[in-house]
Amino acid sequence: MSRIISEEGPAITHSRSLTSGKIGSQLLFLAIPLLLGNIFQQLYNFVAAIIVGRYVGEAAFAAIGVGGTVMNLFIFVLTGCCTGVSIILASLFGKGDFHTLRKECFLAVVFGAGFTLFVSLASIALLPSLLEAIHTPAEIFEGTRQYLNIILGGLLATFFYNLCAASLRAVGNTRYALVFLVTAVMLNAALTFVLVARFGCGIAGAAWATVFSQAFSALLCMAYIWKKLPFLVPTKEDMRYDGALLKKTILFASLSAMHQSSLYIGKLLVQGAVNLLGTAAIAAYTATGRIEGLSLAVGESGAESISVFVAQNTGAGNHKRALKGFLEGLASLAFLSISVSFLLFFTARPGVILFVGANQGEAVAEGVAYMRSLCFFYIFSYIGSSFVGFFRGTGRINIPFIGTTLQITVRVVLSYWLAPLLGLKAVGLATGIGWISIVTFQFLVFSSIRRRERREEAALSGR
Repeated sequence: MSRIISEEGPAITHSRSLTSGKIGSQLLFLAIPLLLGNIFQQLYNFVAAIIVGRYVGEAAFAAIGVGGTVMNLFIFVLTGCCTGVSIILASLFGKGDFHTLRKECFLAVVFGAGFTLFVSLASIALLPSLLEAIHTPAEIFEGTRQYLNIILGGLLATFFYNLCAASLRAVGNTRYALVFLVTAVMLNAALTFVLVARFGCGIAGAAWATVFSQAFSALLCMAYIWKKLPFLVPTKEDMRYDGALLKKTILFASLSAMHQSSLYIGKLLVQGAVNLLGTAAIAAYTATGRIEGLSLAVGESGAESISVFVAQNTGAGNHKRALKGFLEGLASLAFLSISVSFLLFFTARPGVILFVGANQGEAVAEGVAYMRSLCFFYIFSYIGSSFVGFFRGTGRINIPFIGTTLQITVRVVLSYWLAPLLGLKAVGLATGIGWISIVTFQFLVFSSIRRRERREEAALSGR
């Protein structure tokens, strides 16, 4: 990792400046640990789903599928908040303003923890009504509620882990963010097997394994930052109220949280359409969701690396370098999307069978139709992720939220309209059309920004 000297004097190691050097290699350096981390996370989801499905049954598997969608609604509010904070941190790091950076860390911890506690209590109180609103089948209602009560009760551990990991990524240290994630995933998988397969704890065992492993990883991450990245640790001088910085933090965190949560609110609404199709469709959608998550991890990792790169260079005033990094990242992701689409199209059937079993003929057929219909649209998903990284990195965090809201609206409306006619395949088609709509919107906004910037550059050069 590169070594940076701040204006305050001490050497800052275990971080990486992205304001100079080869852009392609730096994006790759950022993206690979992020991708591996996402893959490990998805692999855990695979393992947990397989363990619950095989040792508890199809109803429990479906319950975790519904529970996972609801869980993500709340968890991605928190991860969205942490993403918003990381944009501010990356910009301050690129600028070299370490005093303000530590104040931002302090404000994020204090106000973020309070917000998380509120979300945890409110979500548990509203959970039964929410499960009824999305038409959760009676046979999996209690199992889903039991799973979610435990997960939502442990949201503080989720918040602290994600805040620490986001801070590491903001300063270019994606490698150790990966180390702590892998530790959590391995512990989570091991505990899930022990609690579910050996001790027969059922769905509750899978939930407790998740909470404990996240808490353990959060403690490891905090200890690493305290020892290796002291410039992120607030001092007494930094622990002061800063109204302007808090306002900016709330703005970035809330918009990023709305962006993340709107995606999962939409997914929750789509889950309602799927639930109306029966248990077989729910099981198929749960299985394909695991596979889809793995494929989308490539685009999400690329987007996050673009976001960190653009934010650091924007903070340093290197706007041309930020733009060049975005364009290189977009081209790479577009190429990768084609390979991913071919792979998923030809492995759809064995992938679905891995989760639901070959004897579940209806679920397998529904899942394969869904996956293959979606394969034709992945290039739009990856391009859209690249734009999200650019807009976040430049501080235009309202654009991803607006675009995602558009995409979700299209996806939900088409899913409810077409699912009764075409089954689960309709949800895949609706998702793809939603991706096309968001890319169209993002391209129009990006083009407008570039035209305005060119006019400003021409005006300055003419003076």
